[in-house]
Amino acid sequence: MEPQFLITSAGRRIAYFRRAGRAPGVVFLGGFRSDMTGTKAQFLDDWAVQTGQAYLRFDYSGHGQSGGNFLDGAIGNWFEDALAVIAAETQGKQVLVGSSMGGWIGLLLARAIPERIAGLVGVAAAPDFTEDSMWAGFSAAQRAELMTTGQIASPSDYSAAPYIITKRLIDEGRQRLVLRTPLDLPFPVRLFQGTADVDVPQEVAVRLMAHATSPDMQLTLVKGADHRFSTPECLGLIAAAVDDVLRRIST
Repeated sequence: MEPQFLITSAGRRIAYFRRAGRAPGVVFLGGFRSDMTGTKAQFLDDWAVQTGQAYLRFDYSGHGQSGGNFLDGAIGNWFEDALAVIAAETQGKQVLVGSSMGGWIGLLLARAIPERIAGLVGVAAAPDFTEDSMWAGFSAAQRAELMTTGQIASPSDYSAAPYIITKRLIDEGRQRLVLRTPLDLPFPVRLFQGTADVDVPQEVAVRLMAHATSPDMQLTLVKGADHRFSTPECLGLIAAAVDDVLRRIST
């Protein structure tokens, strides 16, 4: 199956796959430097085929098959990409499944278009990670290098080459923080966090749980699960959570 493409109002070329099906639809929001061919995104595509649910997955600009340079991007760009593709390619309310950075994007969407969001499933959600993980974890020397050169190289467990972190990513992320101001999530929310996740500490999930307001919010800690959260057991939990949210919406 070949992807379709959307040109946003900002001129960015976004690749996406969309399956027609029952409403409300499900939208997968990928993580930092991830793409829509990842294990969780494709697992949910198979789930959508089996259940007949409408489903959308896409690549942020600078990711996967979308246009643009990753180093030119920031949280705001990727939030705008998500907003544009949801507006153009879905109808009615949607259940968001946000993985890692996608959890932050999902919270931004919930704040921007709450009338379009039916529920949220967060998988190792990483709200505010540019500030609370990246910037807070940099040494004084790294901060000085970032301010002077505009970027630093950061080792990654997911790539042989280090990640390049730009000053713009940090600065722009500060305009998108969600854990510093009231965060109302007026729909069912299900959060998953692995205890062996070395990228997003479980304290982040607990902080989000305590900070947000919601009529129906649950956090599940999975002992031994890592940040990928992609074992067959973990994938089953994600599908069950989406099914649960859809049932609660229908009743």
